[in-house]
Amino acid sequence: MKYMLLIYLGEAWDKMSVGERQEIDRGQKQLSEELTASGKLLGGSPLHPTSSATSVRVRDGNRLFTDGPFAETREQLGGYKLIDVKDLDEALDIAARCPVARVGTVEVRPVREGPPTS
Repeated sequence: MKYMLLIYLGEAWDKMSVGERQEIDRGQKQLSEELTASGKLLGGSPLHPTSSATSVRVRDGNRLFTDGPFAETREQLGGYKLIDVKDLDEALDIAARCPVARVGTVEVRPVREGPPTS
């Protein structure tokens, strides 16, 4: 079963030193290497800050572009990992092993394959 691990970061990340951020990044890379070696990592990347984002909406045929994220929140999407594991328990275990879970949030969400069914 495929799961998306959505990594959210907020003020705690912003208050960390560059060295502390690099240490967490090294841990994330190490986990990615382990998951790749076991065939469980399908993809993933960190994202640039929300200040580099552009939100796109189409309303009544008009394209609307807005600088920045779609919603104001305390935490912003900072990256993702796409994994293929046997079940939710294994996905939750991997999410708990993410070093960024110590300073942010890792949301685990099943990936829907095919059209909506409800």
